Amino acid sequence: MFVALADSTRRLMVEELSARFTAALGSVLAALALAGCGLGVAPAPTAVELLVTHEFGSSVLHRTDGLKASAGETVMSLLMRNDQVNIAAGGHIVQGIDGISGSQEAGRPVDWFYYVNGVEAPKGATATSVHPGDHVWWDLHDWSQAAKIPAVVGSFPEPFLSGIEGKRLPVRVECAAASTAACHTVTARLRAYDVPAAIAAIGSGGAPATLRVMVGPWAHLAGDLEAQSIARGPRASGVYARFSANGEALTLLDQDGRVARTLLAGAGLIAATRLAEEAPVWVITGTDDAGVERAAHALNQATLADRFAVALAPSGAIALPALGR
Repeated sequence: MFVALADSTRRLMVEELSARFTAALGSVLAALALAGCGLGVAPAPTAVELLVTHEFGSSVLHRTDGLKASAGETVMSLLMRNDQVNIAAGGHIVQGIDGISGSQEAGRPVDWFYYVNGVEAPKGATATSVHPGDHVWWDLHDWSQAAKIPAVVGSFPEPFLSGIEGKRLPVRVECAAASTAACHTVTARLRAYDVPAAIAAIGSGGAPATLRVMVGPWAHLAGDLEAQSIARGPRASGVYARFSANGEALTLLDQDGRVARTLLAGAGLIAATRLAEEAPVWVITGTDDAGVERAAHALNQATLADRFAVALAPSGAIALPALGR
């Protein structure tokens, strides 16, 4: 009888230890999964920024930092509290900001568009809520070549910090080769903002609610759906640049879609686009490994601020579209 009780006690102890080990292992794996998805432990910022620019961000008209979103705040109410606004269509469409209105310039349509955390919102400004940490950007530009520019890079480090519509999203860095300096640089730049991005191979697939950053020469990215939209020009992607078929030349386009300049060896590109309602996809790419590394090192606020996309030449950064010749 005592032997049976001892065996039973040992069995219970083993089962309890096993249960505790399983629970502990589950907690560790859950923590690793969160880290791998890019959900950092650091809180997202709470201050709201309002930016008003002209000509694809080339001219800053008004910038207000450190704003607080009030209860029920919308993009429209935030703008009206901080700028002089002319509205139309019963208060739903912004016609002018700070005395500058949309119009026809030299036969081209020019209007106000807005982006929240670098993403063109699918709804009107009166229907889009402002969340803590949002970067709200209004820009007046010619839309004859791109009626829709779904994502821009000039709000960096957004959308990686605050996400989209108040929801922080997991981040995955997809590298042509995980061992390259460019892959390490991009990952380190994101993690410096407490964004512990997961690392994967190009085209790994995954949930549409994952922010993807593709890193590698254009020849290795061109098969991706988002990259294919960039290859089709600004009407398809909102990016005013195209690579040659072999990826060894990068053509920069002006706001009319015309060739402004062509870059060859060592040229890089940082751009973002978006398909339908999926999370934006960023590309850190170039004509060769040197160009990709140059683009990776340009992943910072100083280079990207207020720019829709950026090309990198050995001589420096070039805002896109390439205004002037």
